[in-house]
Amino acid sequence: MASLGISIGLQLLLPFPFGIGAALAIFIAFPLLLRRRYMGRLRGYGGSSQGSGAGGFFGMNSGGGSSVKYVCLVCNNRYKGGSCPRCGSKVKRADF
Repeated sequence: MASLGISIGLQLLLPFPFGIGAALAIFIAFPLLLRRRYMGRLRGYGGSSQGSGAGGFFGMNSGGGSSVKYVCLVCNNRYKGGSCPRCGSKVKRADF
C-alpha cells in the first residue's frame, strides 16, 4: 500500500512520462528492498553467513553431520541414496 500511495503521489507531482517511469521504478524497487531486508533477518537466525537462511530458520544446522534419509513409498524401507536397495523403486519421501 505504501508503494501504491507513493507512486500515485509522484504521478500527481511529476509530468506524464516521468510520473509513470517513477511509479514503475517504485513498483520494481520496493519489493526488492523488502525482500533483501527480510532475507537479511533470516540470515541472522542461522549463525552462519553462507547458504540459505531457511536452515537456520527451521532450527537445523546445515553444517552438521546429520544426513537426509529417504523412506520408500512402495516397501517402506528406510535408506540413503537414489533408488531403494530392497525393491528398486525411485518413489520416496524425505525423512529428517
